[in-house]
Amino acid sequence: MSVLSSLVEGIRTGAIEVVDLTAPLSSDTPVLMLPEPFANTAPFRLTEISRYDDRGPAWYWNDIVTGEHVGTHFDAPIHWVTGREGEDVAQVPPPSLIGPAVVLDFAAHAAADHDFLLQIEHVKEWEKANGALPDGGWLLYRTGWDSRAGDQAEFLNADETGSHTPGISAQCARWLAEETPIRGIGVETVGTDAGAGHSFEPAFPCHSFMLGAGKYGLTQLRNLDRLPVTGSVVLAPPLPIVGGSGSPVRVLALVER
Repeated sequence: MSVLSSLVEGIRTGAIEVVDLTAPLSSDTPVLMLPEPFANTAPFRLTEISRYDDRGPAWYWNDIVTGEHVGTHFDAPIHWVTGREGEDVAQVPPPSLIGPAVVLDFAAHAAADHDFLLQIEHVKEWEKANGALPDGGWLLYRTGWDSRAGDQAEFLNADETGSHTPGISAQCARWLAEETPIRGIGVETVGTDAGAGHSFEPAFPCHSFMLGAGKYGLTQLRNLDRLPVTGSVVLAPPLPIVGGSGSPVRVLALVER
């Protein structure tokens, strides 16, 4: 049996489970809110064109309006000023959209401290227990934040001092970007940076270092608790928007059972 036939047979029989890591996309999907004077993205909106009626008797379809970075989405290097000479989302090579994944689970830490930051030593301790980060693969950072995704206010968790969501320290972001072989990072929060990332040096270090290094980001993931620590494969194909800085994406994981 060929490799591809084995893959299809594994999915058919359930030996390989397909886990959807994507949040449903609707007008209720939480969106990032930047303070003035910065411009904000449009939320997702679905507008009916026809639905088996006199506007179109045999078909149903809609117009959609959405920002590139709404819901579960892909960050291409050109999204950030440090990657401005890099790939737009249509230029990302297809093989880069499929790769091995590991899950670093710090949900308990984030539950105890909403501003929890992943540090270099956390990752190195994880590697001692589980092996090296995957070459050309994804680091999926579980914080349990997907449990809040049904409510904009709870998801952004903001007060008068700003948003309080877990993330990655500036030192760790730089190390992951420059000294590890991963292709990108995936998070459950609204963006790859912590809620307080605007106050870091540099500001929004995951965006700055990862995208500046030609790596990628996946955000607003869910169901990371259904993945093994190592051994899964992630497929994350965005829309090939010419000149686009990112795109909504259906992220799937393949897991051997």
